[in-house]
Amino acid sequence: MNLTSKAVFAVLAAALAVGAANAQQPIVIKFSHVVAEGTPKGKGALKFKELAEARTKGRVKVEVYPNSQLFKDGEEMQMLQLGNVQIIAPSVSKFGPLGVREFEVFDLPYIFDNEKDLHNATQGRIGAQLFKKLEAKGIVGLAYWDNGFKQFTSNKVLRTPADFRGQKLRIQSSKVLDAETRALGATPQVMAFSEVYQALQTGVVDGLENTWSNIYTQKFFEVQKHATVSNHGVVEYAVVVNKKFWDGLPADIRAALDSAMKEATKYANNIAKQENDQALEKIKAAGKSQIIMLTPEEKNAWKKAELKVHRDNEATIGKELIQEIYKDTGFDPNKL
Repeated sequence: MNLTSKAVFAVLAAALAVGAANAQQPIVIKFSHVVAEGTPKGKGALKFKELAEARTKGRVKVEVYPNSQLFKDGEEMQMLQLGNVQIIAPSVSKFGPLGVREFEVFDLPYIFDNEKDLHNATQGRIGAQLFKKLEAKGIVGLAYWDNGFKQFTSNKVLRTPADFRGQKLRIQSSKVLDAETRALGATPQVMAFSEVYQALQTGVVDGLENTWSNIYTQKFFEVQKHATVSNHGVVEYAVVVNKKFWDGLPADIRAALDSAMKEATKYANNIAKQENDQALEKIKAAGKSQIIMLTPEEKNAWKKAELKVHRDNEATIGKELIQEIYKDTGFDPNKL
């Protein structure tokens, strides 16, 4: 072999070595979310990481960033669309400001009475139709994850709609949640999740609405004197992925990730109620927040006060969609 041939061979060998090394580099998926690892969503994200990496045999590496480590909840949707993060799991309330107002049907107070009602919507035709609407925004919906029913906390006893007057309550950015809060006589304050504890501690806001698991893991109960078991709405997450990234994956990788997501979803949803029940018991045991139980009559008064929110949002959410959910869940506003 002459000198020229040896040089060509060396270049080819080096190129093949680089190509082989590149081929072995795993596909990195950044999964960002804003809650603690100990919540149902936090545990679901870690379960997806475990399953995705195992089922792709190391061809995919999932990096999970909890507790707003990567982006705050007001930033992550834009970062997803820009491709700076591949997967996020925001509350479905975040899709309203994005321009897909139909998702705010999940924010309507008292439209779901239990998990079965909720799953009739998320795991059926309605959930699939809503995900389809995200594709024009460069987003693909992968799954709906439960985080349970919401409760109100405050430094004031909240037992009747009249008790809400003068209260400043933190909400997520949603026109429906804004209307829900105002219907009870309180003033809504939109605020990033990561800023809520300090705002409660310093009195910037008087209270909030959230699930027991978030109230416990974020230690909100430490700076709230009262918490009402209202179950007035749900915190539902949508696990979504950047469409360009998803469509560009090899078909076998996409299938493996789909399979991992289905199992992680079952896991996350199965533990959601259990985690919330346990969190409530821990809050009770801590003794820092008085837990208020509503009588059936008191709860009905809340429902009547909130029914206006359903009617006022028919034009933006879609009257037909609201009626479809009424039909699936058996909700009858005429019986209130």
